[in-house]
Amino acid sequence: QVQLVESGGGLVQAGGSLRLSCAASGRTVSSRGMSWFRQAPGKEREFVAQIGWNGNTYYADSVKGRFTISRDNAKNTVYLQMNSLKPEDTAVYYCYANLGSEYWGQGTQVTVSS
Repeated sequence: QVQLVESGGGLVQAGGSLRLSCAASGRTVSSRGMSWFRQAPGKEREFVAQIGWNGNTYYADSVKGRFTISRDNAKNTVYLQMNSLKPEDTAVYYCYANLGSEYWGQGTQVTVSS
């Protein structure tokens, strides 16, 4: 059974930083792309960032230049470094993996105060 567990969310002032982690268990994810999504209250879930098995990265325009996705294959973990946070970044952040079947983490709340 594959599990994705996010951590690192919290409350931060605008301009601050947070680092989210997504630890995978039950299966190695090093050969697969991993992604972060987020969902703000009253809005649909949206793509934030993706890292390919080869390390290639992709970002939503809204976070480009501020967020960095990375992975540590030895730890089976993906990270999202979020800098220069804005109130509009407030959302529940989810880790996602498509390993033949789709897997989502439980989410971690990020709240950015103005």
